[in-house]
Amino acid sequence: MKYLLLVPGLFLSILSSAQFSISGFIGNEKEVPLAGATIRIKDTYLGTTTNAEGRFELDNVPEGSVVFEVSYLGYETLEYGLTVNESKSGVNFSLKPSYFETGEFVVSATRVKQEDPIAHQNISKMEIKTRNLSVDLPYVLDLATSVVSTSDAGNGVGYTAMRIRGSDATRVNVTLNGIPYNDPESHGTFWVNLPDIAGSTNSIQIQRGVGTSSNGSSAFGGSVNLNTLDVSREAFGRYEGTFGSFGTVRHSLQLGTGLLKEKFVLEGRASVINSNGYIDRASSALQSYYLSANYIGEKTRLNFVTFSGAERTYQAWYGVPEKFLDSNRTFNPYDYPDQVDDYQQTHYQLHLFHRFSDVLTLNLSGFYVRGKGFFEEYVGTEYNQNTELGTKAFLPDYGIIPPNIGDSTVEFSNLVRRRWLDNDYYGGTFSVQYNKNRINAILGGSYGYYFGDHFGQVIWAEFAGDSKLPHEYYRGTGEKYDYNSYFKLEYMATDALSVFGDLQLRHIDYTIDGINDDGRLLGGVDDNGNPIGIRDNLTFFNPKGGINFNLTSSDRVYGSVAIGQHEPNRNDYINAPNNQLPAAEKMIDYEVGYKRLSKKYRFGINGYYMDYTDQLVLTGAVNDVGAPIRQNAASSYRLGIELEWGWNPLKGLDWVGSATLSENKIERMDWYVDNWLTGEQSVYELDNTNIAFSPGFIAISQLKYSWNVVRNKSDEMSINLITKYVGKQYLDNSQNERSALDAYLTQDVQFMYMIEDWGLSNISINVMVRNVFNTLYVSNGWVYNFEYPADDFDPTITSVYVNDLGNGRYQSKALFPQAGINVLAGITLAF
Repeated sequence: MKYLLLVPGLFLSILSSAQFSISGFIGNEKEVPLAGATIRIKDTYLGTTTNAEGRFELDNVPEGSVVFEVSYLGYETLEYGLTVNESKSGVNFSLKPSYFETGEFVVSATRVKQEDPIAHQNISKMEIKTRNLSVDLPYVLDLATSVVSTSDAGNGVGYTAMRIRGSDATRVNVTLNGIPYNDPESHGTFWVNLPDIAGSTNSIQIQRGVGTSSNGSSAFGGSVNLNTLDVSREAFGRYEGTFGSFGTVRHSLQLGTGLLKEKFVLEGRASVINSNGYIDRASSALQSYYLSANYIGEKTRLNFVTFSGAERTYQAWYGVPEKFLDSNRTFNPYDYPDQVDDYQQTHYQLHLFHRFSDVLTLNLSGFYVRGKGFFEEYVGTEYNQNTELGTKAFLPDYGIIPPNIGDSTVEFSNLVRRRWLDNDYYGGTFSVQYNKNRINAILGGSYGYYFGDHFGQVIWAEFAGDSKLPHEYYRGTGEKYDYNSYFKLEYMATDALSVFGDLQLRHIDYTIDGINDDGRLLGGVDDNGNPIGIRDNLTFFNPKGGINFNLTSSDRVYGSVAIGQHEPNRNDYINAPNNQLPAAEKMIDYEVGYKRLSKKYRFGINGYYMDYTDQLVLTGAVNDVGAPIRQNAASSYRLGIELEWGWNPLKGLDWVGSATLSENKIERMDWYVDNWLTGEQSVYELDNTNIAFSPGFIAISQLKYSWNVVRNKSDEMSINLITKYVGKQYLDNSQNERSALDAYLTQDVQFMYMIEDWGLSNISINVMVRNVFNTLYVSNGWVYNFEYPADDFDPTITSVYVNDLGNGRYQSKALFPQAGINVLAGITLAF
């Protein structure tokens, strides 16, 4: 109790200290006002922005020596020391253009500013570096508000995924330097294809909800915007190494020339990551590079970048049987030696920025993405016996004529198959930005063309007859045109009130042809027996609008309404029954919030209501060949509150965190369950059921203490206690308690030591002890429910994954356990 009495005293001491007001002007070297420039007191949360005339007023400035940090897009950040012992006016700042933070220009068209009425979070280069210990990007971002991550291998390396507000990767728009990254057909983002991309990333912005208009796949739950284009004025070299549990090793070398002949900069990175994974045989062998060549002129900048990733990962995506969790939680049913996923993806980008004047700029970008790879599977009786691959293949299904051996015709054979994706994606983006006085306007858009070749090969068969191997057994294609244009306008109506509007028009032409991997002719045939394929043309108009009102220089409220529309993915089209085109999804996103900044603390609360029409959800329904299909739910929603905070009660001590409380419901749906006895499906009407993979509560806390080392005042040590709680969630939309994942709480401890001037520019040591209390938890899984209302057969003997739920009901259930206590240790040598 006596310690609790210290808390009010601590607050009183903060409030009772003398506080003053500082006002002034921020402009460029020509004294042109910079509307929306940011001024903050360094190492505090206190800050504000300028009005349309470039003027600011910052209240609650503490007495004593402070350092102001002044920044604006396209200009060098200025630091200015001042001793404050009274309120002052006429504190003016002049910013110089920046020629090295070129990426901020390129991504500004698809990002939002601090005062915009959009729920968002900015993640700095230092924050990225702190988390980048060989793990994929979803684990670098795992501490962001409303984010939940998962890993097939159980340790964050290899195949990983993340959800924002419960929305999976297919509904989260991702751009790299404003260039779309989501796969145009599946809409997914496969971070394993870009290992160590975090090592070349300068900043990340996450927008929650519909957000602002972007390029590529529609944001239907959130967006992630990466900037990798900033360069260094000074030459540098840097080695980063990570060594840790489960044989995890990362080596990364980065080099930069600095400014050459006052106009050119070359930079590059090469990385290798290897890990055995927590799950048995869930190994990853990853390589990547990043290269950039940059021309920097007074008004024109040209950036060429290319980056590539190659991955070979052993498959761990089937999961662990529920009944094995206590006895063999690292079980992997795949045991064929080459049961691997092997893919390489290479990106080329060219970015042109030109400043016509102080108020008018242009960005033009072109891109090309080349990808090719396969995953290999053994089908037969020697390996993979606990999966659906554990029986011999029916040769006619693979277009192989059964051979005659002696007096018998051999129709079934063990075989090895590869399923390939060979794709090309290219296009361009543009934006024109006008920023003067009270108006900031952006006109932008993009064009993308994608062609994907999906085909399968039998590369080995115990009995192949006269078929020549490799033998192709299916080939289908996907072709997609994506056009997008948008106009954004921010108007400062008064010094306190700003209005935001965003209009987007997007058009898609999508064609699917050929043979599916199950042998079906995609789209069927016309009356004359000719293949017709699958064709869809969609046009979306997505308006957005909002307001921001500054109550004081430290307090603001905001609100917005946005419409988002999202096209079905490839599987939705090819699995649709009777070749009927699925409907696109639509959502109206309502957001309202309040934020406060102070010297010692910051606080924000954001409420959201995401109202869906025709959201595509799994209902248990299958098509005529038994493939699961997503169906349009007439009405569903996500309703939630997000809290964000930061507190600096003592020098060196910081507490930051977030919490999300939400309700995620499908108001009514039909739930289908296979009946193995009749071959039909039973139908159950469900009301107000929880949306799958949508925990009702997520909380994140970081308690960090930093201090200077006696040897050198510039050296710094820190220790960070990281806590994350993820509430109960469901693996499907039935809200069956046997389909639920238990809530879990994990804690990590991170220790960092940054050493300067020790023979090199600096050395840093970063040690992360993850899941320090060895919590045994599961972050993901899948279920399949079926019925067999008879006593003549026990389905549990067919598979270790099947559980008897009683009364003739059964469930196949696979889970993805995450690693217990484990360690990652990193070292950085800069020179």
